[in-house]
Amino acid sequence: MHSFWQLWRTTTFRLTALLVAMFVVFAIAILGYIAYQTSIMIQRQQLQAIDTEIEQLNRQYQRLGTRGLVVALQRSATRPGPGIYYVSDPAGQAIAGNVQSIPIYVLENPGTHTFNYDRGEGFNEDDPRTNGVALVKSFLLPSGFRLVVGRDIVERRSYAAVIFQAFGWGVLWIIILSVIVGVISARSVLRRVDAVSDTARKIMSGSMSERIPVTKRNDEFDGLATNLNAMLERIEQLMQGLKEVTDNVAHDLKTPLTRLRNKVEGALKDGTKPERQREALETTIEECDQLIRTFNALLLIARVEAGSPSSAFVDIDLAEVVADIVELYEPVAEDSGIIISTELAAPQKFSGNRELIGQALVNLVENAIKYAKGAKNDPAITISLRTENATTIIEVADNGAGIPVEDRTRVLERFVRLEKSRSEPGSGLGLSLVAAVARLHKGEIEILDNGPGALIRLSLPTQR
Repeated sequence: MHSFWQLWRTTTFRLTALLVAMFVVFAIAILGYIAYQTSIMIQRQQLQAIDTEIEQLNRQYQRLGTRGLVVALQRSATRPGPGIYYVSDPAGQAIAGNVQSIPIYVLENPGTHTFNYDRGEGFNEDDPRTNGVALVKSFLLPSGFRLVVGRDIVERRSYAAVIFQAFGWGVLWIIILSVIVGVISARSVLRRVDAVSDTARKIMSGSMSERIPVTKRNDEFDGLATNLNAMLERIEQLMQGLKEVTDNVAHDLKTPLTRLRNKVEGALKDGTKPERQREALETTIEECDQLIRTFNALLLIARVEAGSPSSAFVDIDLAEVVADIVELYEPVAEDSGIIISTELAAPQKFSGNRELIGQALVNLVENAIKYAKGAKNDPAITISLRTENATTIIEVADNGAGIPVEDRTRVLERFVRLEKSRSEPGSGLGLSLVAAVARLHKGEIEILDNGPGALIRLSLPTQR
């Protein structure tokens, strides 16, 4: 819950207040313009009505002279309504009309005038007011008589007052409602921001599984929360991977390092023959080379997962890459009695990192050779390459023992080695690197049953 001053210090509330202020100013301007134009329109209509009556009286004067004008004016004066009628002789003595007197300056100065007047008795039986405000036009007739025709504008002014009063109340309610809406909007936005802040604090306190709440409104905040949650999910995966790597490095490298120390210590004992010392040193070099390869693989996986390959993506011919790798490993496979065959479609143009794609294929082929050695029938490896629905598919299959279904996800993790491969050289990073290369190229890796053996499929989108 936020206090008003806390709300005021937030950018959200200040922007909302600015929008509300702009809305209020424009609303006041529009309502004021409407009220003013309404008052002007009423006044214009009254002046038009006065001009119409003057034209009618002028026709009477033209036809019947002064007497006819006086009779017509008196007839109009006796009708109920806001009309004001007055005619006087050249001396200024009132002859007919419904007002007791007209100011001298109105009679002496023809034109339009506004003044207060005494309504007199019987002016309008339905209106008890004795004083009024007149809007009139004054004329000097050729006969010397003075004619005054107009309207009582008290009602018009009352109507205008009602309009401006309504305008004032409207402005007041606009301000009140705008402030209420602004506060509600600001607090609604701040609640969403607070949800993000609370989640961030929980994550900083160590709860990496926390996520930003996503509502069903599917608005821009939900879009932002979804993207942030995806980022947090990725960060959690990387942190978990880092923890697992640290644990695995500590566990898997402790044994070879201990073995190295024991061998060197044994070689340094008194009485050790030179041949045994040389053998210990050669073994130490081999173990060191294996450790270097392990760390190189870890560094390469880290570089790939960070999205920073050693060179930019370029168009490469995957068929040529596969052919080069088969040519490289055919002698090794033949020494183990393994036949490597390929099923390559037309040359495939693919945008990717040649070094990483090649390393991934090398890892797959080496794994296939390792597992195909235990095949009951003639050991064989098949490498295929094809394109389906804008996706390049690379498959490496062997007819060895295969990978159990329950282990197919686990073997993609770092330092994971199945029990049956413990006797073989390796670090358990080969398939982890392949999975990282697939992710870098926006693709995926699948481990399937080849019946017998395993089939590892790399699906890489041609367009990214």
